[in-house]
Amino acid sequence: MPSPLPLPRALLAPRHWPVWLGVALLWLAARLPWAVQRGLGAALGMLLYLLAGSRRRTAARNLERCLPELSKARRGVLLRANFRAMGIGLFEFARAWWGSIAPLRRSAVIEGVEHIRAAHAAGRGVLLVSGHFSTLEICGRLLCDHVAVAGMYRRHDTAPMEWAVKRGRLRYARAMFAREDVRGAIRHLKQGGLLWYAPDQDMLGRDTVFAPFFGLPAATITATHQFARLTGCAVIPFAHRREGGRYILTVQPALADFPSADAATDSARVNAAIEAMVRAAPTQYLWLHRRFKRQPPGSPPFYG
Repeated sequence: MPSPLPLPRALLAPRHWPVWLGVALLWLAARLPWAVQRGLGAALGMLLYLLAGSRRRTAARNLERCLPELSKARRGVLLRANFRAMGIGLFEFARAWWGSIAPLRRSAVIEGVEHIRAAHAAGRGVLLVSGHFSTLEICGRLLCDHVAVAGMYRRHDTAPMEWAVKRGRLRYARAMFAREDVRGAIRHLKQGGLLWYAPDQDMLGRDTVFAPFFGLPAATITATHQFARLTGCAVIPFAHRREGGRYILTVQPALADFPSADAATDSARVNAAIEAMVRAAPTQYLWLHRRFKRQPPGSPPFYG
């Protein structure tokens, strides 16, 4: 059976060999026993906590402003748990791309798939909205056991890694659209497809509005509103989290009366849905992202 993504000969040039070495190490890591991966991942996360000072400070600032109701000590505990979860997430990503998820399937709990099927039965495409959690890739693959999922993603900076990851994803995803391929994503939704999308990062240069996220103004891409307006798709929140050694995937009901006439209102609704997911699994969210780096004119710098 031919590969779904043939390897261009140019990627075998010697200048790419260091990247291929990294890919090979990740490929091997994807095949370690799950219990070993979890242990190594937690240790790797704590190493990153100690070494990645800038990212640690960003995550701490986000927690301070987004969860002020927690004590400083409690936020410190959450921060360390967050880095451990990210370390485990690196192994989950590798396993999703290149390994077997059979040990993870047995205990996975998947709820609400009927909401996707109801939208499809009504002849609508589905935009599955989630956030950047450490579990996003492994849970996306688990969801593919039940429905045909396509995804939007940011291209990797190095060509060998881009090829290897995309090829790995195409083992289980229906299609993968780079975030620049808006036309392809729109066509997929118009044809009744299911598209996974995470609009919870500050994407510089994109069409954005300031919408509340944890009560703070966050530059929020309006693409969810635009996709729904242009295609008539259902917008369905998708929550996922790790509980011990198992995964909980929850497909929620479609957002009612979406889209409205106002992109800012719709963006606030999407942020509220993602915020609820974060509050349910705060240790697994990507707090190290500078989510609030852009602020309304006249506001002080968020990160100092």
